[in-house]
Amino acid sequence: MTIDRRAFLAAAGAAAAQGFGRAQAQEPGLLPRGAESRFLEVGGVRLHHVVLGAGPAVVLLHGWPQTWFAWRATMERLARRFTVVAPDLRGLGVSERPPSGYDKRAVAEDIATLIDRAAGGRAHVVGHDMGGKAAYVLALLRPEKVERLVLVDCLLPGTENMDARRGGAWHYGFHMARDIPELLTRGRERDYIAAQIRAWSYRKDAVSEAAIEEFTRHYARPGAMTAGFDYYRALPQDALLVASLSDRRLDMPVLAIAGRHGVGPQLAEALAPQARALSSVIVEESGHFVADEAPEVFWREVEGFLGA
Repeated sequence: MTIDRRAFLAAAGAAAAQGFGRAQAQEPGLLPRGAESRFLEVGGVRLHHVVLGAGPAVVLLHGWPQTWFAWRATMERLARRFTVVAPDLRGLGVSERPPSGYDKRAVAEDIATLIDRAAGGRAHVVGHDMGGKAAYVLALLRPEKVERLVLVDCLLPGTENMDARRGGAWHYGFHMARDIPELLTRGRERDYIAAQIRAWSYRKDAVSEAAIEEFTRHYARPGAMTAGFDYYRALPQDALLVASLSDRRLDMPVLAIAGRHGVGPQLAEALAPQARALSSVIVEESGHFVADEAPEVFWREVEGFLGA
């Protein structure tokens, strides 16, 4: 997929100028051809989602620091066989930003309602990063909603190493600190988002500058960085929830797909005790953003798995 960067940025700028509440009418230039931008009230939150295609339902859940737009090219590919639904997670993109509810149980309940109302009550679910954590919790709590589960380069709640002194990633503690990350990234949202995306990528140019501009225009809005950081602040609560569900099994087929330079085999290893039918793919020339860094491999593996 090729995006004209000037046209893209012009559409993004016009959309930003028109404001939050009119997102459905303001973003047609950013949508895949034939897609629709819609809203639903779920759990008291106005959730934005983009719909494209026809066939069995596939719900795509993005991570941080992204929005539904992270899936734009994947939507165009999967829509040849599926009805693809890509929401902005609560608080992010043009979805409503409530002051709380960023624990993955609450996010999973948002998605369960979305599946009921926009996907016929049951769907394949694909989740990356924070979206992957939410997808995993959804599969544990509401397995009747999930036909097949794909988790993309994420760590299950409770398996993250958040202690930088013991080899963990420093950004966990920074993002979880109260108020400090907002203070230090205010006015420099683009710099910070770009730096994080590049740091977590093996192919440093895979996530385009135009896509980073699109993510930034949403995260730079009032309260959006806080919402993003609140997904991290909820991680201790998420870990306790998942520990309490350790006796549950994932009966649906599960695919773990990760970058060799991302989480590597850790995802599949963590899933193995719970998933009764687990497939695992390690993408050699990829870091965290597998759908961008190795799109043809990612699409082939996901299409094959969902269509099995």
